[in-house]
Amino acid sequence: MSNSNNSNKPAASVIFPVYNAGEYLDAAIESILSQTFKDFELLLLNDGSTDGSLSRLEYYAAQDSRCKVFTSANRGLVGTLNEGIRLAAGDILFRMDQDDISLPDRFEKQMRYLAEHPECVLVGSRVLLIDPDGMPIMEMGDRMKHEDIDEGLSWGGAFIFHPAVAMRKSAVQLIGGYRAEYEYADDLDLFLRMAEVGRLANLPDVLVRYRQHTSSMSYAGRDRQFKSILAATADARRKRNQDADVVPDGMWSAKAAVSTISDVHRKWAWWALASGNRATARKYAWKALLKNPFSFENIKVCACVLRGH
Repeated sequence: MSNSNNSNKPAASVIFPVYNAGEYLDAAIESILSQTFKDFELLLLNDGSTDGSLSRLEYYAAQDSRCKVFTSANRGLVGTLNEGIRLAAGDILFRMDQDDISLPDRFEKQMRYLAEHPECVLVGSRVLLIDPDGMPIMEMGDRMKHEDIDEGLSWGGAFIFHPAVAMRKSAVQLIGGYRAEYEYADDLDLFLRMAEVGRLANLPDVLVRYRQHTSSMSYAGRDRQFKSILAATADARRKRNQDADVVPDGMWSAKAAVSTISDVHRKWAWWALASGNRATARKYAWKALLKNPFSFENIKVCACVLRGH
């Protein structure tokens, strides 16, 4: 795919919200600026950061004209994302988070796919989950086709990963962007509505190193998030003439899977062990045991990690 553009309008815009990004910001930005596909603008949306994030954004803007810094008072993620959509000049929108890493050929592969599949309004990819220190946990994202992805989204499953998506701006605008009433599941709500106006897909390639934190919304605010997931999926079922009051069993099992930091660490240990990432498995089995040394499940995962299976 050619990177050339005869006009001043970029082919794509990267929506990159920033709030007190800390140590991960430079690597995240540099992974975007190192893409093999070059024809994009990078919208660095500073949401009222109080640390040194703004100075780092201004540094990159001075180094690369594709970087555009916008600063506002803190308004939260949904408002920041919608402002990014409004500001975007490109026809394709890439999402990127402040602590993740995009692999160099991500944009090139996703742009090519969208060019070759005009019916597709959103394409994601497989991702590699990494821990806060960058150690590998496991790869995720096994549903590639629209029907499989949409079925999984309908019960709140994570089958599209927000920082790995490329979307057609026209489709995002058509559905009204992100909705504040689903702020704890704003990505799921967006994906479900995107599926109503076009096709969704995932590429089989790992294109993003997706950093996990125990303080992230999916772990720290599970009750609020679960209520938003219930509301978003019920709304989607109503619009599809399905029973909005039926909650699929998979949603309850997903909610019950994690409730404490020890649970998170144990889950990461199992995932890493199953994926052959033994150093990560040892790290989190031990962390889980230290958090709760009397848990049978924690003792079990430590024993399995020591055996190597």
